[in-house]
Amino acid sequence: MNKTATVRARIQPALKEHAETVFQRLGLNATQAITLFYKQVELRGGLPFDVAIPTATTRRTFESTDAGRDLVVCDSAEDMFKRLGI
Repeated sequence: MNKTATVRARIQPALKEHAETVFQRLGLNATQAITLFYKQVELRGGLPFDVAIPTATTRRTFESTDAGRDLVVCDSAEDMFKRLGI
């Protein structure tokens, strides 16, 4: 199949750089990653991940953890599961 369609988008340079670093670690270039995304949209008939508007509680949690507040640091996975009561 010929690849003749073009996709153009403007994004923040830092976002592009970070995403392409991840692509590289996965052995993909940007074109392959975009093609993979489009193929998943086609196969699933929608976005290949959940999209939701965060609740007020979720936003407060993000703000707190981004600021380094209210964090629980565990020594290991076992410690984490113990703290969670699992």
